[in-house]
Amino acid sequence: MRTAAMARNGLAGLIAVGAGLAAGEVTAAAVSSYASPFYAVGSFLVDRAPAPVREFAIDTFGTNDKPVLLWGIAVAVVVLSIVAGIAERRTVPIGSALIVAFGAFGVLAALHRPTSDFWYAAPSLIAAVVGILVLRGLRGFLWSGSMRGGRTRGPAGRRDPDTTEKPQSDADGAATTKTDRDLSRRQFGIAAGVIAAVSVAGAFIGRQVSTMGDVVADRKRVRLPRPSRPAAPIPAGTEVDIEGITPFMTNNADFYRIDTALQVPKLTTGEWQLRIHGMVDNELTLDWDDLMDMQAEERIITLTCVSNEVGGNLAGTARWIGYPMTKILERAGVQGDADMLFSTSVDGWTSGTPLADITDGRDSMLVIGMNGEPLPLEHGYPVRQVVPGLYGYVSACKWVVDWEITRFDKAEAYWTKRNWGVKGPIKTASRIDRPEGLSRHPVGDVVIAGTAWAQHRGISKVEVRVDKGPWNTATLAPEYNNDTWRQWFWTWPATAGQHTVYCRATDETGQVQPEERVAPIPDGATGWHNRVFRIE
Repeated sequence: MRTAAMARNGLAGLIAVGAGLAAGEVTAAAVSSYASPFYAVGSFLVDRAPAPVREFAIDTFGTNDKPVLLWGIAVAVVVLSIVAGIAERRTVPIGSALIVAFGAFGVLAALHRPTSDFWYAAPSLIAAVVGILVLRGLRGFLWSGSMRGGRTRGPAGRRDPDTTEKPQSDADGAATTKTDRDLSRRQFGIAAGVIAAVSVAGAFIGRQVSTMGDVVADRKRVRLPRPSRPAAPIPAGTEVDIEGITPFMTNNADFYRIDTALQVPKLTTGEWQLRIHGMVDNELTLDWDDLMDMQAEERIITLTCVSNEVGGNLAGTARWIGYPMTKILERAGVQGDADMLFSTSVDGWTSGTPLADITDGRDSMLVIGMNGEPLPLEHGYPVRQVVPGLYGYVSACKWVVDWEITRFDKAEAYWTKRNWGVKGPIKTASRIDRPEGLSRHPVGDVVIAGTAWAQHRGISKVEVRVDKGPWNTATLAPEYNNDTWRQWFWTWPATAGQHTVYCRATDETGQVQPEERVAPIPDGATGWHNRVFRIE
């Protein structure tokens, strides 16, 4: 097979699969964005990835783990599409069989979405049909042999010697003339160009309609209520004036995002409802207007992700506006033997939160605002949970639409099914923010500074050690409350040489941050953070 023919056939496969995926996106706009073949497959892989693989992705790519996965899937699709185009034959449609396999995997993945019904299969089925038709058409297999060859015959059915050139073989072994091949290339170019352009436009429009719809405009219309109990003012000195230290407050653009949603769920305030059921005396269903009739409160709280490595940046502090979860649970009447709030997101993700932690007086909130504006779409708009002192995988359900009051011996949430810890209390931690690791500094005073947290217990002390020397007590910034992190600093009279600086924190219960390094799996990392500096 000639290189040019292989390239053309490979391009036919790529355009065919692209057209199929575009048709799938358009269909998903009418069904559900979660039924999109591309994103359904991605979510299927995320849900079934072993915990070590997921932790490797987060450690290696951080908050870019989802784009990396999507790009990886896209590369695999491109390669297999090209193979399908080259392998396709008139009588042995190997390429079409590959597209059928793509479609079957898409159907399987879509039907495994937690919110699926039988219509979720439609986008992948249509994608497969369109892909096969386009592939067969671009390869010229949808027409009869007499139309393909263009060979001229006389009245008796014999070749007319005046109009027939010497036949040559195409990629499938059929005889064509040079004139026929030139015409075929022109036809292929026009058809491929038109199909590719329509596919790109269709995919773009379908994705915009299915993923965003009116949610952006809805968010712009939202006006947050004035909190009846605003957050206490931040005392002077809570944020130290030291270059390179993490700011006390984290703006929305810099706030970490770790979740399993490959596409941000769309949910308007008009569509949002929270069903409360299970082990309660009174089943309730709240809508947005019900929330607006309640008294909102404002709190400043630090959140931490269980995937945060020692010294990692998957923690942030924000100003949250919302409603006390305890008051909502009181309206439902939680039964005495219940011990778990089983929360479900609109995309089917679940978390299991100890009721004892929600109702022990901490500021557990059903949140609608973040840093003075409606929740960003990627952080749970329109409604999410915030529970101080617990890692997000057991408490911070975003896009929350369902509360089941139950027991830990009756239900397992998303991550506990995957062998993560059950109750998820945040561990005492500290990190060095400045100077940068492996940086060089002159002999003399060097300011070491960082952040420490032990939400709902608070930080009482941070210590710093150089090499194997004694521990030195750092200066702590004033504590805002025990649900927020705390800044610290220590001035080191640095001497020449290469040095390793360690930090450790003690919480207000007397618990000291342990030295041993433990990975985030299954219930959070521990260990002393350290950085290496060169003094010269």
